[in-house]
Amino acid sequence: MDDDNAAGPADPRRRIPRTDALLAHPRVAAAVASLGRSVVLGLIRAAQDRARSGDIAPEAVETELLASLESSRASSLTPVLNATGVVVHTNLGRAPLSPAAQRALADAAGYTDLEFDLVSGARARRGAAARAALLAACPAAEDALVVNNGAAALMLATTALARDAGVAISRGEFVEIGAGFRLSDLIESTGVRLVEVGTTNRTHLEDYERVLGEVAAVLSVHRSNFRIEGFTADADLRELADLCHARDVPLIVDLGSGLLAPEPALPKEPDAASVLAAGADVVIASGDKLLGGPQAGILLGRAEALATLARHPMARAVRADKLTLAALEATLTAGDPPVQQALHTDPQDLRERTETVAYEARSAAMDHAGRVAMVAVLVVEHAGRVGGGGGTGVDLPGWAIALPEAAAAPLRTGTPAVVTRVHEGRCLVDLRCVPQDQDGALADAIGRVLADLSAGRA
Repeated sequence: MDDDNAAGPADPRRRIPRTDALLAHPRVAAAVASLGRSVVLGLIRAAQDRARSGDIAPEAVETELLASLESSRASSLTPVLNATGVVVHTNLGRAPLSPAAQRALADAAGYTDLEFDLVSGARARRGAAARAALLAACPAAEDALVVNNGAAALMLATTALARDAGVAISRGEFVEIGAGFRLSDLIESTGVRLVEVGTTNRTHLEDYERVLGEVAAVLSVHRSNFRIEGFTADADLRELADLCHARDVPLIVDLGSGLLAPEPALPKEPDAASVLAAGADVVIASGDKLLGGPQAGILLGRAEALATLARHPMARAVRADKLTLAALEATLTAGDPPVQQALHTDPQDLRERTETVAYEARSAAMDHAGRVAMVAVLVVEHAGRVGGGGGTGVDLPGWAIALPEAAAAPLRTGTPAVVTRVHEGRCLVDLRCVPQDQDGALADAIGRVLADLSAGRA
């Protein structure tokens, strides 16, 4: 029997609002549309149960429910402020999308003309606009293809072009990235045979030349997340391309980080335009790294090679969806995305902004604590990082707010969630990747933590 029905006439539980009455509230009804009925019903029951147990008054159920709805989201992913100074932070979702790309996602969420020509009423080529945007951004490419991520692009290129004869790769380019993922394992998982050439530190043109008769393609992988220094040698890319073309063997170059054109801030980072000009047949890049867009695998290159990839059965299994295509097109056509802005942040502007947030955080701490917080707040020099396997070893000069290490956890679990860098016993708050319109929220979050630390509550 329900507790409410078992309660006597004077029992306060009889005053707990009924479920159907709460569902009829306009804000609750709107939440059903956005969060789903099952989620809302769970929040209703939670509020009612708190009233039944005496935690809140029955009259507070509606207020409790509305507050819960306000903080609930349809997705369990929690938005965070990236205050680490790492621009392309893999653990935080890599590149944040530009406002234009976010609007494009919303526009593409419903029915779209993804493969439909509105003028003729006939079927059209999928992703034509994103392809055109890529070719405009990288005129050196004759054609382009978009798949769901960089690993899929590499898998498709090596499978479609290497066939059963195998692909040659330098031993110095056997890259392992995060979570133990090895590119060589990915390639071999499709049945493509790897033919290793050279040594870990030195690979010459003649090493490739010796195996071209037994392979169907040559793969060059950018060592994006590590460097080999000292007694080293690599085959010149233009010479390697000439050798491959003389033997009618396609050259695939995996850039990894995703630059389409030279980037002055990262002079040693390879880019698609330069690599294609050097003679590569297919270039692979990621969409959610230095390009600053959604997760995607981008393939650029000669029309004949790209047509081979597009016709391969695997292309269907790894193709990009409408949301990716929409966000990628907007990223390419609507100005500098946040990743590019973060790379080019002026250190002096960043210092002034950091000092302002530090001052406002101290003021917020006084407001929250009712007295001056005794915890030290310093502005210190701090070098940001590119991240995502790009710009290895490149420092991005900047500044950060230095707090006690104990501030990291409460900032990370607060609202908004602020992810910082913990280094040498300090919690460093770097504003490079924090949207400027969030400075006030960040200062208030720091102020609350400072107040709690001063009072011994954190």
